[in-house]
Amino acid sequence: MSSITLPRLPIGSGHELMPVLGLGTAASPPPKPMVVKQTVLEAIKLGYRHFDTSPRYQTEEPLGEAMEEAVSLGLVRSRSELFVTSKLWCADAHGGLVVPAIHRSLKNLKLDYLDLYLIHWPVSSKPGKYKFPIEEDDFLPMDYEAVWSEIEECQRLGLAKCIGVSNFSCKKLQHILSIAKIPPSVNQVEMSPVWQQRKLRELFKSKGITITAYSVLGSRGAFWGTHKVMESDVLKEIAEAKGKTVAQVSMR
Repeated sequence: MSSITLPRLPIGSGHELMPVLGLGTAASPPPKPMVVKQTVLEAIKLGYRHFDTSPRYQTEEPLGEAMEEAVSLGLVRSRSELFVTSKLWCADAHGGLVVPAIHRSLKNLKLDYLDLYLIHWPVSSKPGKYKFPIEEDDFLPMDYEAVWSEIEECQRLGLAKCIGVSNFSCKKLQHILSIAKIPPSVNQVEMSPVWQQRKLRELFKSKGITITAYSVLGSRGAFWGTHKVMESDVLKEIAEAKGKTVAQVSMR
């Protein structure tokens, strides 16, 4: 077992503790299953306990295999030591499709529950069409009330301990809050030193919602990535002055 213990933050009602650092499994093109499995196992050895996936990433199954193997190898004592986030993809963001979608994710991950389940994007697409990028004619407006109601049902059924959203603007998040019986615990958005999301952060803080950041190092190599973080002269100067790396400064 790793001797490194990462701090955890309370989310939702405060009963669930989310590790402050997680490993995302999105890549473009999607990584090979064995690469995902080995990466996750190495991450667990290093002390990672929070893993983020989605049906869109095609990484749920190898992540599930890695977690199962980690328990069998004694790298972790049980699944309860791990914090797993997955997401509702746009094609399933419709009334009547949400609960079946989380059941598929749980089957892929070999889990009984998720620690966190997020609406991946604030838009729906034609049911049954999982091609990415989504074709323009396949985009549909989301029925926020129907979808969020079923996300809440996932939590009530014990399929997800906490629920939230991803890539939601202030306006869209306010709409969810206006209809929610169970408010979102988290909004996961792109955020880095060059894209600081100050307005969103202020709103989240006022509403008691935790923000989680993806692409915090810029995601170099991905089609959505940028070199501006890791090659920033300002960040390099700060890192040198503090005796840290640019990555450490960026994540702080």
